[in-house]
Amino acid sequence: MRKLKLQMQISLDGFNSTGPNDEQKWVTWTWEEIKDYVIDLANSCDTELIGRKLAVDYIPFWSETLSQPESQLYEAARIKANQKKIVFTKTLEKSQWENTKLAKGNLKDEIIKLKNQSGKDIIVYGGSSFVSSLIKEGLIDEFHFMVNPIAIGKGESAFSMLEQWQPLKLIKSITCKSGIIILHYEKG
Repeated sequence: MRKLKLQMQISLDGFNSTGPNDEQKWVTWTWEEIKDYVIDLANSCDTELIGRKLAVDYIPFWSETLSQPESQLYEAARIKANQKKIVFTKTLEKSQWENTKLAKGNLKDEIIKLKNQSGKDIIVYGGSSFVSSLIKEGLIDEFHFMVNPIAIGKGESAFSMLEQWQPLKLIKSITCKSGIIILHYEKG
């Protein structure tokens, strides 16, 4: 069975965004520090899940980056271009993006179907409410957090919809010079 992996930037106090548009102006990472980890994680997946709110800006950003071979993010954009994208939505009627399908059914049923298909693992990056729904349903198998050395005091938490504790098992931690700590957990 395929695994669903979450990669997410979070603040030291556990928030992953501020504001209604999942703003992350507080993120402090440097690409060179996290590049190898992010690329390896992305290469282990052939399918990307995206919430509709994030998709509107996210997919065009990576498409534009793919047209800029000089960009430091070009390698990541190339990987993303080859991944199938599934946008979870209740409002869109048809996909406006290449290599993208819409999922409109029950979240848990759709994810279980995807996990049972053949292929590499599946990755999700956000947005906040979409990831919160996945966590609430117990659908995420691996958590890859990039903890930024900043407290933002308020915002959205990926764990805001949890109705009971969710134990996690630490698999790996990496400390970066910028102060970012990469934490890899699996469900405990």
